[in-house]
Amino acid sequence: MHVFRILGWIFCLCTLGLMLIGCSPPESGPSGFRFAVSFPGEVHSEAITGRVYVILSRDYDREPRFQTGFTGVPIWGKNVSALNPGEEIFIDDRAVGYPLRNVTELPAGDYYVQAFVNVYSEFKRADGHTIWLHDDQWEGQRWNMSPGNLYSDVKKIRLNPARRQTIHIPCGNVIPPVEVPPDTEWVQRIKFKSRLLSEFWGRPIYLGATVLLPKGYHDHPEVSYPVDYIQGHFSLRAPNGFRTDDPGPDNPRAQRGYEFYKYWISDCCPRMILVTFQHPCPYFDDSYAVNSANVGPYGDALMQELIPAVEERFRIIRKPYARMLSGGSTGGWESLALQIFHPEFFGGTFSTCPDPVDFRYYQIVNIYEDENAYFTDYDWKRVERPYARTPDGGILYMMKDRQHYELVIGDKNRSGGQMAIWEAVYSPVGEDGYPRQVWDWETGEIDHETAELWRPYDLRHYLEENWSRIGSQLEGKLHIYTGDMDTYYLNCAVVLLEEFLENTSDPYYAGEVKYGDRAPHCWGIRGRELMEAMARQIMKNAPSGEDSSAWNYR
Repeated sequence: MHVFRILGWIFCLCTLGLMLIGCSPPESGPSGFRFAVSFPGEVHSEAITGRVYVILSRDYDREPRFQTGFTGVPIWGKNVSALNPGEEIFIDDRAVGYPLRNVTELPAGDYYVQAFVNVYSEFKRADGHTIWLHDDQWEGQRWNMSPGNLYSDVKKIRLNPARRQTIHIPCGNVIPPVEVPPDTEWVQRIKFKSRLLSEFWGRPIYLGATVLLPKGYHDHPEVSYPVDYIQGHFSLRAPNGFRTDDPGPDNPRAQRGYEFYKYWISDCCPRMILVTFQHPCPYFDDSYAVNSANVGPYGDALMQELIPAVEERFRIIRKPYARMLSGGSTGGWESLALQIFHPEFFGGTFSTCPDPVDFRYYQIVNIYEDENAYFTDYDWKRVERPYARTPDGGILYMMKDRQHYELVIGDKNRSGGQMAIWEAVYSPVGEDGYPRQVWDWETGEIDHETAELWRPYDLRHYLEENWSRIGSQLEGKLHIYTGDMDTYYLNCAVVLLEEFLENTSDPYYAGEVKYGDRAPHCWGIRGRELMEAMARQIMKNAPSGEDSSAWNYR
């Protein structure tokens, strides 16, 4: 009995020790509460390097993977390397999450649970770096609907993070390939492998365009037309949402596309060709249309490959006065940047709510002088910086919220999100091959050395440094519009740009900057108003001898 008592004490002590170190396999955190995510070989036969998520929701009006966001449902993410079919990866209290940082913060209750696997690809870049990123599958870097990614069925489960619990979730579904809409008499598409980008990235990279043809295009084979190169996020929709069928009043967005169709075929509409670009990159749904150390020679690819391909296939007037640019938000910055960096090639830009055009107001952060992106520090008080607001000034979410959510979706700028692409485009390459951070994503502490290296992409700074050289080529070409209560504070940088432009001379810029009173993102001219403004710009700047009536038929 004495021996057994001693052995019993030894057993208890060992058990206590195991409890103190977590009493779980090495992959599990101290709490013992975890999700075990796997995928079967039937849906993906090879090992996966990428990122695994677990997402929870209290309701099931949509799958949890479609409910995430800056004010969305809880999601936790974790990188995986060479995860084999049938092997489990654990999402536990060591996985990073948003808005709940730790799975143990989850209140006990019933939840709809879904797991997801975001598949990365290996890129052996021409600069010598080998990195892993999500290779866009022509969906526009949307991780939750990218072809080839895996997801689980949604199950309602009672969870209590205070108890030891392992929830096994197999991801047995694979997202199918994107279905590209067929060409019509109005809308046609091109897609091709870019030589410049494929050489840089070490694997095939594709460019594309969606083209809207004017009324009478097929009946007037002798006529060439002006063009509006519309910049913006990746989309396979027709420019301006153009559609020939009436969707009815229950779908306002589609209804606007139908209303545009009715204008497009009317006698009032200038006969032009509208083109949207498709140039997703491994960091975002869009490349920002410039050359970049991290993203590659997208500026050259657009100018030397995509635009020539469009202008060779469609009857476009290949002269600067007839090439217009437009776009909003990301597209607002791109349309402005393309005009500024290629002043002789384009005849004018109509840029709406552009992304930060002066990095002294990068949203509301001065990256050159502020010490922290997330907080303003006073002597006795630290105040959080907001990221988004309503037109009446109400705060939607904070700077750190945006960044921390993206960090959960993907570290090393692999979120496919806005903050990730800005850094990827503007920053130099870090030692590990990924972009150098302009600030610490966890703390918000700004790296001013990196910030200084962003100046070539600071459009106001670039104009100021180069106005004596390019000002005469930009005269009358810059048209900028933004709400004075832009949701993301983008109007603040526009104000600084306007101050510079209004003080230009030899020549004066002779364009326009307009603000919408109490208007949010993305206020500006569009549709009929934009088409007519571009037509006036084209006809005003047409060289002597150009016959504008040829393309302006009724």
